[in-house]
Amino acid sequence: MKIFFSITILFSLMSVSPVMGQTNPRLSLTDCITIAVANNPTLKRSELDLSRNELYYKQTKYNRLPSLNGNVSHDYNQGRSVNSTTNQFIESSYFSGSQSLNLSVPLFKGLQLLHDTRKRARAQEAGKLEFENAINELKLDVIEAYVLVLTAQDMLTQTEGQLAVTAENLKRATVLHREGAINPGDFYDLQGQFQSEQNTVENTKQALYLQEVRLASLLAIAVEELPKLEPLNLSVSLAPISGADLYKGALTHLPSIKALDWRMKEAQEDIKLAKSGYFPSLSLNAGIQSRFSSVDPAGYNYWQQLKNYPSKGVSLNLRVPIFNQMTVRTQVRLAKLNLEEVEWTKKAQENKLREETSKNVFNLGALQKNVYNLKEQEQSYQEAFRIAQVHFDAGNSNSVLFLTVKNKLDASKNQLLIKQYEWLLQKYINDYYAGTLDL
Repeated sequence: MKIFFSITILFSLMSVSPVMGQTNPRLSLTDCITIAVANNPTLKRSELDLSRNELYYKQTKYNRLPSLNGNVSHDYNQGRSVNSTTNQFIESSYFSGSQSLNLSVPLFKGLQLLHDTRKRARAQEAGKLEFENAINELKLDVIEAYVLVLTAQDMLTQTEGQLAVTAENLKRATVLHREGAINPGDFYDLQGQFQSEQNTVENTKQALYLQEVRLASLLAIAVEELPKLEPLNLSVSLAPISGADLYKGALTHLPSIKALDWRMKEAQEDIKLAKSGYFPSLSLNAGIQSRFSSVDPAGYNYWQQLKNYPSKGVSLNLRVPIFNQMTVRTQVRLAKLNLEEVEWTKKAQENKLREETSKNVFNLGALQKNVYNLKEQEQSYQEAFRIAQVHFDAGNSNSVLFLTVKNKLDASKNQLLIKQYEWLLQKYINDYYAGTLDL
């Protein structure tokens, strides 16, 4: 799962087609998730595993049924051979043939069919949960991409506003510069600041486009077809939760953990399936066959020989394994190793989950404090900038002091915006672990 969100990432349709076709359409986060689940090719490819598991399971049930096979063969014989209808040697060339119909019914195979069916049933349940987990991971990817697009959009609006403030100051300074009423150094300093902020705006546009491309890719549409997005509420309530409680909730709700439980059951049945090779197998066989010869002494044609020369038989076949190069023993040991591997995989997943939930709870609390502190900082810098603007306009200050205060305010606003969206994304992730993500 991609749950890492940082400033570096920021700067580095079908089922809901009516929404896409409206005038000035806006997509909500729920709309995007619905479109992604319906259209994402990677998820659709994973869905094929569900069909495979279902077919495998059905086939294990079909394996309990009898098998019926027909056989027809015709040969050309030359030289000394045995006439198939008289069982006597003849020297002439002739045509011969045989027809048969054989029935085989498995009576006992060491419970192999039973354990194979159970194994496939458990694999089918595990596959359903793994597909559900793939849907959840896609949802998290869409949420992250959606939040990143909104962050870049708001950053673009904010940087354009900051550029407008600098442009207004530069416009005033240009008039004063022509009249010789301003320090040339201050004028060129403002001009350089304006060009720098222009680059910041262009870089933010590039970051926005890249995030829109990523979101459109998850929705399996062209970036040009991506409508505007509905904003998210950045002031949502948060119920406190400990890392231990989040971990317990995740163990209960996450389909990836439940899937491993079914994989363990599948591995246990696989051991029983391998052990069935130690037991004898018993099958019932029945068949009917007829022969044909082009040199039949009675002169019968093909259909007459088919009617006059039939033979029927019924047999019980018992197969007792005595020594097979330790094959069964090796298969049993391999099956046990597979079970042990699944058990350790589950423990590793639980250990990783404990680490992730602990970090997420801590990060959510830290981000909440960051947002609070940045809001206080922004208010302070806003007042400092107001004072600096007054002094600069009155000629009682210089560009260095003025731009220093302005850059502090701009950086504070940018950091606050980013941290607010980081906090929101972290909340979505915690809701996912707690099983309360409802989108």
